[in-house]
Amino acid sequence: MVNVTGFDGQQFYINCDLIETIKETPDTVIAISTGKKLIVKESADEIVDRIIEYKKKTLNAISIEKETKD
Repeated sequence: MVNVTGFDGQQFYINCDLIETIKETPDTVIAISTGKKLIVKESADEIVDRIIEYKKKTLNAISIEKETKD
C-alpha cells in the first residue's frame, strides 16, 4: 500500500497492485483495476518511487522471514 494525497488534502493508501495506469493530465490520475480513477497531488514519478520503496520493503521482509526459517 502506498500513501497518496487527494486534492482535498486528505491522505489515504492505495493498493499499488491494483494500479493500471498513472497519467499526468496535468493533474495526476491513477486508474485502478476496479474502474475507479483517483486524482492525487503527487506526481507520477513520486508515486512510482513510493511503489518501488514499498516493493523493496515487502521483498526484504519476505527474505528476512525466509532466512529465519532456514
